[in-house]
Amino acid sequence: MNWLITGGCGFLGTALIKRLTQQGNHNIRVVDNLKTGTREDLALVAQFREIKQEAISDVPAGIELVVGDIMDDRLALGVSRGCDIIVHFAANTGVGPSVEDPRADMMANVLGTFNYLEAARIHKIPRFIFASSGAPAGEVEPPIHEELPPHPVSPYGASKLAGEGYCSAYKRTFGIDTVMLRFGNVYGPGSVHKASVVAKFIKRALDGDVLEIYGDGHQTRDFIFIDDLIDAVLLAATVPGIGGEAFQIATSRETTVGEMAEKLVATLNTAGVLDIRLVNAETRLGDVKRNFSDTTKAKKRLGWQAQVELDEGLRKTASYFLNK
Repeated sequence: MNWLITGGCGFLGTALIKRLTQQGNHNIRVVDNLKTGTREDLALVAQFREIKQEAISDVPAGIELVVGDIMDDRLALGVSRGCDIIVHFAANTGVGPSVEDPRADMMANVLGTFNYLEAARIHKIPRFIFASSGAPAGEVEPPIHEELPPHPVSPYGASKLAGEGYCSAYKRTFGIDTVMLRFGNVYGPGSVHKASVVAKFIKRALDGDVLEIYGDGHQTRDFIFIDDLIDAVLLAATVPGIGGEAFQIATSRETTVGEMAEKLVATLNTAGVLDIRLVNAETRLGDVKRNFSDTTKAKKRLGWQAQVELDEGLRKTASYFLNK
């Protein structure tokens, strides 16, 4: 297929591109503003050529990088020409940045998503995959599932809910097969630029810094390994009859942040990283107390289920950072 991947230089984007190049026979156009991911990150997984906006061809050829921002609607129309599918990874990510600057979060996650849905409508691109989150559900009794009424706590959760709303509307009004994937807390090799808890803790431990757990550490999350997540994306791109549907993409396992931190410290100790200090800090605004998912729908409709256990995933992730 001819793929358009927004945020393709980031953690998720490079992991997907690596898998697609291993499969072969795909043309991939990447759009990225390079604020997080870099050209060097993309070069680690694939050979590419950089294309100026004015030189974008009618159909992507090989692997192309176009540097630009998802809030540029004219760019969205240009880069999406000739594509069979849009995978929309680019976003403002995380609760913290959305609390610090709610407007920037809204602009990136709502307007940015709208621009690429519009591009799909205008160019008649049949499938659109939206990287969402468990955050739209908000403070509810877990496990989170697709039929829960949303009650987002953070601006980030609200912006992702708005994106899901537009995806639903573009399926029902314009017939685009939008697929919303609500990712758990993803981690794994390649996450060097991520600010989420696993990557942040490893980087701080290697730098000899204290690991700060917000609150008492009893808050729970659903940690999903990157390879499992990419499996779900590939299925969402090809399984028929799932347009307009949302899927929880996680492990269905509830793990406290404190438990994860203890496992990670033990993994790093085994690898020779010693004297790691854990402390508790103030609870962060916008965080939910409990969060894990029921992935029954993904298993039934996508034929997908997470395979990598947390201990194994942490070992692979720690090894990646140590080898860097």
